[in-house]
Amino acid sequence: MNLFNLHTHSRFCDGKEEPEEYIKQAIELGYHTLGFSSHAPVPFENNFSLKEEEMEEYFSTIRALGDKYKSQINILLSLEIDFIPGITKKFSEFSKEGNLDYTIGGVHLVRNMEKDKLWFIDGSKQETYDDGLQKLFKGHIRNGVEAYYNQIIEMVATQKPDIIAHLDKIKMHNKNRYFTEEEGWYKDLVWKTLKFIADESNCIVEVNTRGLYKKRSDTFFPGPAILEQIHHLKIPITLSADAHQPHELNGYYEEAIKLMKEIGFKELVCFDKKGRIKQQIN
Repeated sequence: MNLFNLHTHSRFCDGKEEPEEYIKQAIELGYHTLGFSSHAPVPFENNFSLKEEEMEEYFSTIRALGDKYKSQINILLSLEIDFIPGITKKFSEFSKEGNLDYTIGGVHLVRNMEKDKLWFIDGSKQETYDDGLQKLFKGHIRNGVEAYYNQIIEMVATQKPDIIAHLDKIKMHNKNRYFTEEEGWYKDLVWKTLKFIADESNCIVEVNTRGLYKKRSDTFFPGPAILEQIHHLKIPITLSADAHQPHELNGYYEEAIKLMKEIGFKELVCFDKKGRIKQQIN
């Protein structure tokens, strides 16, 4: 199966290598498309996002590499854009600035509207997750998880990203300590979110393999039970490694494709310069 990756982080944000190194690896893997998606700038100090003053360099670098390798692979330009209500810039502004080929929307920082601070649910440190839960939601996991999924719904409604990143990433540092995915309230929240995506948007949900190959999750983002609901609701999907290093570009792809076929998915959505294209899963 001729594959692709639309979710790639290079040295312009929290990735490790020059973009060209990822392109060489993708060509070696036989990929037909590689999309770069640096974390878009956010208006506060951090160590993961593209800096505002480096945006032009990022855009021009990826476009130039696209021209250089156009006979071998399709190179696309994107951003993974954080959505934090009342804080982050509109997705459409980033899209216009970079003339992006598509947008990826994600929630890594959950806002409690009554507090000034944000709950960082990502990163490598479980204690950061625990500390944020205590400080922003007084340890009430249900309130925190509700805020997370409501923020995703608001992102879909107001920003309309092409792709929704790692839909259930809220589970990553939970590790069944505060809640299980079998609890009724959690399943209801996920279903409400998926129904909104299906009924009110044209968004694609990515099957993100990073949690597994980094050993931070026992399942993909989203997990099998949610993928079955996505299939039932006919929400389009794509496959992503969320690579931060070139060697991660095909991490757990075989396992993901096997699972998608078992659930009944027949196609993935990719992009080219004209927009969305469908690719059969075989």
